[in-house]
Amino acid sequence: MSLWPVYTGGSEPHDGIAKLPAPPPWRAFDGGPELDTPAEDDDTSAASPDRRHRARTYRATDRAVQLVNAALYLRRPLLVTGPPGSGKSSLAYAVARELKLGPVLRWNITSRTTLHDGLYQYDPLSRLYDAGRAAAREVPADSELQDHLRLGPLGTSLLPYRRPRALLIDEIDKGDLDLPNDLLNILEEGEYEIPELVRAARHTPAAEVMIAGTDDRVTVSRGRIRCRAFPFVVLTSNGEREFPPAFLRRCVRLELHQPRDAHLESIVRAHLGEPDAYARDLITRFLSRGTGGELATDQLLNAIYLTGVAGIDTASRDDLAEQLMPYLSRTRDDDEF
Repeated sequence: MSLWPVYTGGSEPHDGIAKLPAPPPWRAFDGGPELDTPAEDDDTSAASPDRRHRARTYRATDRAVQLVNAALYLRRPLLVTGPPGSGKSSLAYAVARELKLGPVLRWNITSRTTLHDGLYQYDPLSRLYDAGRAAAREVPADSELQDHLRLGPLGTSLLPYRRPRALLIDEIDKGDLDLPNDLLNILEEGEYEIPELVRAARHTPAAEVMIAGTDDRVTVSRGRIRCRAFPFVVLTSNGEREFPPAFLRRCVRLELHQPRDAHLESIVRAHLGEPDAYARDLITRFLSRGTGGELATDQLLNAIYLTGVAGIDTASRDDLAEQLMPYLSRTRDDDEF
């Protein structure tokens, strides 16, 4: 019986991740003790309604399905490159929903982001403040190091979960030039240390530390964390920079393009139902305009939705649709719409 694929690109959640074969010997991890992956229910999830909707309605291409499975089977990060609006971040939510990987851990990258930000945050000032209050006998002297430390999205994803967590590292090309290289060892070894807890381990060998996205706590032994199921890591890039070869060879690489023809219509149908005659005309116009500059699929969805619910006359809605679909960038020889 074929074990390929576990991710199908379908819309219904299932337990296919349990059928994932053992990892390659060079990608096996043995962290422990095992933790249960938190469940995510569509009705109670802390994720925004927008993200839940995108997860349900995402339509993956055959190529995307193949490379998502390659990343899952090889226990490698998936580097997803594509223009804005091509569905890079939505892919992470869709995979997490279908395979029941729990809430997506999202790490948004900026020019000031460091590896430390993704692993954990420690606030020594709040600890010092608590110690001062205790000395003044305003509060009991029970402030602990662990009370001022919280794991970040990357750090949480590398806890020893029984099933992989989904980690979205969004827009990595916005980060410092050193960030991809800084990630290499963490993603290769699947483990890291928290120096503050390592130093304290002599007196406190186990610490109860808060995790990203919740006030739940996990036990960290002697300041060291090692994964068990390597997380499903999606790194998104707008293609604005090149990455070091050492980083690229450790990733499965997927390039997304703006959807076309039947694929684009299936996306419209998933979001807004069966398109009427006017919506089909907008789809055709959107596709024809795509040769003159860069457009994003959500521009088309906005135009179809608004012109369909506004109840305005044909001429006015034509003008509105044009205003909602301006080029994000133009080809060099196309200066006029």
